[in-house]
Amino acid sequence: MKKLLVAEDNDSNYILMTYILKKAYQYERAKNGLEAVEMVEKGEYDLVLMDIKMPVMNGLEATKRIKEIRPELPIIAVTANAFDSDRQAAFDAGCDDFLSKPISSDVCLETIARVLGEKDV
Repeated sequence: MKKLLVAEDNDSNYILMTYILKKAYQYERAKNGLEAVEMVEKGEYDLVLMDIKMPVMNGLEATKRIKEIRPELPIIAVTANAFDSDRQAAFDAGCDDFLSKPISSDVCLETIARVLGEKDV
């Protein structure tokens, strides 16, 4: 089973993600961008779901640092900011895909599967 890192500071958003992911993936949580970077340095993950607006270190900076450590690790930006400029900033930071909040479970699982190159979730 693939292991994901969910970088999300908001408890209710994290709980929603656990409901979406629990049948198909293992997952761990980082509560801010710095914690996400540290967890990637120490652990093995197949994909990161990266909230953009977080305390200590935002998701864009965390993505840049993670891509320096593990450039092959796919990162999907997850944000309530759905403007084209936000999407472009996420891709410029190194994100491989982009999900807008509120998250649809079907779209989320389809995006993860596509980024991981899986046929079925």
